[in-house]
Amino acid sequence: MKKYTDTGKKDTRSGFGAGLAELGRTNERVVALCADLIGSLKMEQFIEECPERFFQVGIAEANMMGIAAGLAIGGKIPFTGTFAAFSTGRVYDQIRQSIAYSNKNVKICASHAGLTLGEDGATHQILEDIGLMKMLPNMVVINPCDYNQTKAATIAIADYEGPVYLRFGRPAVANFTPEQQTFEIGKGLRLTEGNDVTIVATGHLVWEALQAAEVLEAQGINAEVIDIHTIKPLDESIILHSVNKTRCIVTCEEHNYYGGMGESVARVLALHCPTPQELVAVNDSFGESGTPAELMHKYGLDKDGIIAAVQRVLKRK
Repeated sequence: MKKYTDTGKKDTRSGFGAGLAELGRTNERVVALCADLIGSLKMEQFIEECPERFFQVGIAEANMMGIAAGLAIGGKIPFTGTFAAFSTGRVYDQIRQSIAYSNKNVKICASHAGLTLGEDGATHQILEDIGLMKMLPNMVVINPCDYNQTKAATIAIADYEGPVYLRFGRPAVANFTPEQQTFEIGKGLRLTEGNDVTIVATGHLVWEALQAAEVLEAQGINAEVIDIHTIKPLDESIILHSVNKTRCIVTCEEHNYYGGMGESVARVLALHCPTPQELVAVNDSFGESGTPAELMHKYGLDKDGIIAAVQRVLKRK
């Protein structure tokens, strides 16, 4: 089994900030908007280097989406920045009507997604955002796994013509993908090869899936781990190729069972290759206050939860 090394924990939101700063230097069409959360979105470097291309909207997220749509009409590539809860649920009507419906070239960049927001609690820990955004026609949904991948994704979406939802997190997590990488929208990555079970993970759960695979290998179970950084459009071929070999699958995400990546995978399997599936996700509940690690363990979104799901699905092969 191929081994991956944590080169030093970094937050994915800083990967976004680094990618945005690089875009500021290389693409003069890129502009940034923020809803009073510059520090939380790590947008300081972009603002320092490109002050004339930054718009501080204040705590007016719906207005920010409307302004971004207008800037896109004018030929700019707007990147909006606020928490995931405010980037989606609070402004869903504006995104639907002003951005998705008319296929505007707006990049909706959302930090502090999922349970790992931590102590701020349930009101800020949105676990429904992937479902909200993937249901919108024309919307691309991306959920990168570490700092390096988030930076690469941020840079890549500037070249994509159309609306994108880019989801990332608050805490420092393992940074294990290559520093120099090409990010291809809609293309999953096979991280390890195995014959016994497919583990498909997204976001923070990719590292946990790799850690689970190492434990499973010691138990004589060979897991194939796939990083699905793009949830829409979903790389169906990499999933189907794997399950045709392993005949069972576990999907892992920091999101509600309902509306998440796991449901998208289940649709693909039902249509093309009915396969036993277990879902590692939040079981239809809101979050709560706690440290990120405590919450991920309590809700089963860690290495241990993935191992337990693998053991269940192997019994159903």
